[in-house]
Amino acid sequence: MADRVTVIGWDGSPLTEAARSALGAATLVAGAAHHLALPEVPPAAERVRLGSPALAARRIAAHRGTAVVLADGDPGFFGVVRTLRAPEFGLEVEVVPAVSSVAAAFARAGMPWDDAQVVVAHPRTLRRAVNVCRAHTKVAVLTAPGAGPAELGLLLEGVHRTFVICEELGTEHEQVSVVTSDKAADHTWRDPNVVIVIGGPVAAAEDGGWIAGRDPGAGPRGWVLPDDTYGGGLGEGETELLRAAQLARLGPRIGDLVWDIGSGSGAFAVEAARAGAAVIAVDQDPEACARAEGAARRSGVQLHVVHGTAPHVLENLPEPDVVRVGGGGAAVVSAVADRRPQRIVTHAATRDAAERVGRDLTEHGYRVQCALLQSVELDVRAWTETERNVAFLLSGVLPDRAP
Repeated sequence: MADRVTVIGWDGSPLTEAARSALGAATLVAGAAHHLALPEVPPAAERVRLGSPALAARRIAAHRGTAVVLADGDPGFFGVVRTLRAPEFGLEVEVVPAVSSVAAAFARAGMPWDDAQVVVAHPRTLRRAVNVCRAHTKVAVLTAPGAGPAELGLLLEGVHRTFVICEELGTEHEQVSVVTSDKAADHTWRDPNVVIVIGGPVAAAEDGGWIAGRDPGAGPRGWVLPDDTYGGGLGEGETELLRAAQLARLGPRIGDLVWDIGSGSGAFAVEAARAGAAVIAVDQDPEACARAEGAARRSGVQLHVVHGTAPHVLENLPEPDVVRVGGGGAAVVSAVADRRPQRIVTHAATRDAAERVGRDLTEHGYRVQCALLQSVELDVRAWTETERNVAFLLSGVLPDRAP
């Protein structure tokens, strides 16, 4: 095992005295090609290209001597320190940090970033990173080959965003470009790069906020908001308690894409977006689409509203994680099930309709639950009944994609 492992962050600035001292004593140095070309790397040291951090960690664990790992930015922020400290390697590390590439990118853009979401995009997480960009107004994306600015722009089709693309930060080839998301695929971008994705109203809190990222306390409390928040006139499938039950069954979260089909007033779509998910609200009524857009503006969330008739309009939409079907009946539920989201929730007014939907979901391989929900509103001044709502709540969970 290596006698000592020092991880040095590099941001293009001259190395600190501590970093130069560690490098001077190193018998093994791991890093990218531009790190290994630094003049401070001892000529006699063994050099390891840092492609796979896990492979490099094994080499270091087997090395007898003093090892140094060079990494861009802050190696403790989505960096190599996590891998090196894994119990399987048994390494004790010292860290000499540098300015993170995210901090450097926002500095180049002249923007604060305590209110930004930060995500890592590589081929297996690209879709979830894009969903965060759909849902939030300020996102920093740490990219990887095959999951860079061009791929982000292509998957954001139909959603307007501004990209601030920072290439090769800290090097003599550093470049900062500002493009719209639909133009990002027209260029070839150099790695490594960080993309700042901006969309919608971005305004820092007057006091600077109190927590990094999205403030979980922003807006009113509650999973769902009172019906009168949406101006009245909600459809039969949009009552407050039914929305709460639907939201609980779907469990939308950051990184998810939610379809809300037959979105009506936009009440459920807004509440799924308040949970941090990206939401596409679909309705065939242009007035309903306008109401959903207005509800999103008032609530300060991002919605992608699509005017069209399901199931045909669903063909060109990106793949969902969870889906609420508020209108369209069994035919729409069947079309949604063909796309294999993790969870589907809908409601029916009669037991016969609920059975039809339940059988169809079962045939598609979903594990089905059904509950009869009854809510009774009371006037507490006289304790008399003012309104009664009854609905069958159906949900389907795809076992091989759960949770």
